[in-house]
Amino acid sequence: MSNSIENKTPALRDRLKALRLAQDPNEARRGALLMRGRLFTWLATTRDALKKAGKPTPKNIAAFWPMAQEPDLTPLLYQWVEEEDITVSLPVVTGPEQPLTFRLWTPDTDMQTGAFGIAEPTGEPAPPPDVILVPTLGFTRKGDRVGYGKGYYDRTLTNLKSQGHTFVALGIAWACGDIDRLDDVVYEPHPHDYRLDGILTDKGWALKLPE
Repeated sequence: MSNSIENKTPALRDRLKALRLAQDPNEARRGALLMRGRLFTWLATTRDALKKAGKPTPKNIAAFWPMAQEPDLTPLLYQWVEEEDITVSLPVVTGPEQPLTFRLWTPDTDMQTGAFGIAEPTGEPAPPPDVILVPTLGFTRKGDRVGYGKGYYDRTLTNLKSQGHTFVALGIAWACGDIDRLDDVVYEPHPHDYRLDGILTDKGWALKLPE
């Protein structure tokens, strides 16, 4: 029997990783394609609506380079940079217990292997992001996020908010990470957890962004 204590141990993360690993690879590839399409459409329609309203449009997108089993958004990043005049950045780990920094990325940017074996750009520091795409292992329909336990994104998002910067934090997750569908888990977020503004999965919007 599981209960809310499970989410305070590695057990829930291990379970979510197992669910993710059990996905059919072909379905995962199709799911990632659908996610890229929905994300492209959301950003394009949002920018058009804000432009017509005479309001600033989001231009600076902080994305992520996928680890194994994470949704692959890289074809969309290429499209944004090459065709849509979007500034894309990627996270860089500067040290333990520190917020992430973001550096500019283009298809020509040199990459190096950073912390946890993740590719990181060596380019210039990026402007503060308008939209942050957050890799999400597990989630609730209220916007609670389960990551990998190091707290980098919670610290980063909280730090940006404390500086008065306005942004949208959008979780990118597989639908199998929906904790609300696990009948034997009652999830209780930690006090330091940062609640996401929206969550996009391969099955659609698990938490739709506000208009």
